[in-house]
This record gives sequence, C-alpha cells and structure tokens, in this order.
Amino acid sequence: MKKIMMTIPALLIGACLLAQPPKGPANNGMTFGEKTTAEGAITANDLGAKLKGAEPAEVKVTGKVVEVCKAEGCWLRMETANGPMLIKMKDHAFLVPLSMNGKTIVAEGTATLKETSVEMLRHYAEDAGKSKAEIEAIKEPKKEITMQAKGILVL
Repeated sequence: MKKIMMTIPALLIGACLLAQPPKGPANNGMTFGEKTTAEGAITANDLGAKLKGAEPAEVKVTGKVVEVCKAEGCWLRMETANGPMLIKMKDHAFLVPLSMNGKTIVAEGTATLKETSVEMLRHYAEDAGKSKAEIEAIKEPKKEITMQAKGILVL
C-alpha cells in the first residue's frame, strides 16, 4: 500500500513535467476544442465595444494570434488595437500547437474585461519563454479583455 501511495504522486509529477504543446500544424480549416464556424464572428478590435463593464459576453472573435503558451499550448494572445488579448482554453479541455502563432483564427467562448494580477502576468510571461529581466519588469496589474474559449477555428 505504501508503494502505491508513493507511486501515484510520482506519476502525476512526471506527467506535469512532460506536458508540452501539441506538435503539428495549425492548417486552415482545423478546429481545436468544440467545432465552430466564422459565421457571426466580430473582429478583436470590435470586442471592447461589445463588452459592458465586467459583464461576461458569449462571442465569436476573429483576429491574428501573436503569441502561444510555449509550456503547454494552454493559452494564446490575439492582436487588438489596444494590445494583445488573452485567450485561455476553457477548463484546459484542449491545447493548441505552437504553429498557431501568426495564424488568423476564430475563437468562440466567453469574453470578460478584467484586471490581471502581477503574479498571473509574470506566470504568463514565464510560460511564453520571456527572460528573467522581462518577467521581473512586470510591476503593475493590467486591465485587459480575457476569453475562455470553447472552440477555435484556424482560417
């Protein structure tokens, strides 16, 4: 029994250490997570006007990916006129490949205007492979649009 109780945590730790973003392409027409279409999608620049205060909104947003989590592929940033917007995969139900960087996508899910803490901003910078100096330069929280994506379509 003692061996089993020690083996389980070791396996879980090993799985976490080996987590990597999926390999392979992000070709036009590929979907990640739930199936979605481009029909009814608004541009990332128009999303800010759609959000009213802190009320979440169900949306489809189209835009260009400017950064992907290098640790697992569990988040990405989409270009907007006000700086990149953060898109996380709802409940870590799916991951995206690093090759999605630079692609135009449609992301469907729940968007919210919120403040991201310094601690989380530093965590995202670490996941993105930023240098220690860049991570330590983050000193203030950031108000930004974030999205919990249910599905992503590569255009």
